[in-house]
Amino acid sequence: MRIVVLSGGFGGSRFITGLLDETSPDDEVTVVANTADDLWIFGLRVCPDLDTVMYTLGDGIDCHRGWGRTDETWNAKEELAAYGADDSWFGLGDRDLATHLVRTEMLRSGTGLTEVTRRLCRRWGRGTLLDRVHLAPMSENEVETWISTTIDGRDVDIHFQEFWIKHRAAVPVHAVRQRGIEAAEPAPGVLDAIEAADVIILPPSNPIVSVGPILDVPGIRAALRASPAPVVGVSPVINGRAVRGMADQLLAGLGIENSSTAVAALHGARANGGVLDGWLVDESDTHCVAELESAAIRARAIPLWMRDQETTRQLAEDTLALAEAIAHG
Repeated sequence: MRIVVLSGGFGGSRFITGLLDETSPDDEVTVVANTADDLWIFGLRVCPDLDTVMYTLGDGIDCHRGWGRTDETWNAKEELAAYGADDSWFGLGDRDLATHLVRTEMLRSGTGLTEVTRRLCRRWGRGTLLDRVHLAPMSENEVETWISTTIDGRDVDIHFQEFWIKHRAAVPVHAVRQRGIEAAEPAPGVLDAIEAADVIILPPSNPIVSVGPILDVPGIRAALRASPAPVVGVSPVINGRAVRGMADQLLAGLGIENSSTAVAALHGARANGGVLDGWLVDESDTHCVAELESAAIRARAIPLWMRDQETTRQLAEDTLALAEAIAHG
């Protein structure tokens, strides 16, 4: 089976661990990771979602935080703060710093982000789940998410990472824009993987700043619509609340209802010009199933909480089961 996963960071990477438990080593799994929350900081190119997937599947993630390296230390961050560096709010751990240094050196030498990612993954792939995945960026072009907000009475645009980390998503959201998205192209191999896929999955990831930017790269949405493979998504919202992160604040700021059906409607039914064939909601949102089905999206209500590896594996199994049911009519 050839599976393509369009993934953000924490939720997507955790889902992928269950997917790999549920699939065969002979299956081909391509993970297209969001790069719209990437940024330049202290002269380094940082790719948070790519790194979260890489560290998670490579057994290097800090499981308690859900991001960054395990056994991390923070000497560099503390020294930057001591110097009064303006961007010292961004958490560059000492071990994590090595990834960004190597990536930046390769990018500045002219190596594309796809090849850079492949080389970085070689450090982690020996005997880990990362061995079984082809991890690719959504695009090699630089795309950055910016938030229009109001701070201290002034209307300003700030980078998504500043909104999330420095301000803890506690400032209003007026608009969300992906700078550079119009000129971006899918990374090498992304469209080929989608075209050849048997199943395409949108795991539980932020619909505004993770999955949304991947779909907005010119050519990717059209490729999903043209693919013969079923496209199945997993709701990142359970009982009116985002599972993790700042989706609640983003959805509210953009005037979008914080519900499983609203997020599905954001992606749209393939039958009506969108990309979804199927959508999984939590059992607490069973009442959403009829509305989704009336909008031409096949829906099932199941437990969505990934509490441990077994519930994560079960969620992947349920996702593949819905895809198979759609494929067979």
